[in-house]
Amino acid sequence: MACITISGYPSSGKTRRAQQLRSYLEQRLTDPAYEGPKVNVSVLSDADLNIERAVYNDGRAEKPARAACLTAINRRLSKDTLLILDGMNYIKGYRYQIYCAAREAGVRVCTVFVACTPEQSKTWHDTRPAEEKYDSATLDNLITRYEEPSSMVRWDSPLFTVASEDEDVPGDAIWPAIISGVKRPPNRATETAVKPPTDILHTLEQTTTSIVGLIRSAQQSLPSQDSGGTVSLPLSSELKFSLILPNRNVTTAELQRLKRQFITAHKKAMSQSVVGRAEMDWSEGKIAEKFVDYIEETFNAS
Repeated sequence: MACITISGYPSSGKTRRAQQLRSYLEQRLTDPAYEGPKVNVSVLSDADLNIERAVYNDGRAEKPARAACLTAINRRLSKDTLLILDGMNYIKGYRYQIYCAAREAGVRVCTVFVACTPEQSKTWHDTRPAEEKYDSATLDNLITRYEEPSSMVRWDSPLFTVASEDEDVPGDAIWPAIISGVKRPPNRATETAVKPPTDILHTLEQTTTSIVGLIRSAQQSLPSQDSGGTVSLPLSSELKFSLILPNRNVTTAELQRLKRQFITAHKKAMSQSVVGRAEMDWSEGKIAEKFVDYIEETFNAS
């Protein structure tokens, strides 16, 4: 039914807020006034997956740990579960991945930001038992790298902030967002069609290759390849698209990787006979539009 992402500094009180939210939701679901479907409330944390704090000492160990978390999230997302993700979730790109997984599962999303100052985080961290502490350098690094959620981006919205002095979570505000709020449709890059044409793979390959070439040409025409900005992508005299490039050099290797991901998503969907919300238009123009949207969404999340 919904995925609720908790986010905040280390030792900011995220687990306490997750438990407060769980208690509130369970109380509302058992209230005689509730007339909705039967729903379970589940909390998922690093501890549930036996992920130790030491993994954050080394980026090489942290990456597979995040991948394990995302796998567990995908398994638990369902239309009869309110899933609370109790963790730092401090990287916006990772929160975007969670958002995409929730969209594919057809569930609502929201983010709860457990706010506190870096000084409060360190003070509270010092009171923890030794087994619940991070290394001093790791703690400083996690606080420095933390990317605060923003209501201006769709993967953090709707966003609810809980201040350190608040006695409880804003349950009355969160409830309607996860019970009757808007469900985001699946990412358009992974929408599939019913009975795609026989030449679809050729069309996918040819169209995405053309878009990659147009992006490279457009970037080379900029004053500086890392200046970013909106560029025009004229696929033909009738098919013209625009793309906002980030303020950095986008390499050919990166574009080729995005192209492979886009094509692979469609191949997998077709092989599994996944049916989209409506029959997809496999025309060159529609494929190009979806590929450009996919690239721009990825740039925004990075």
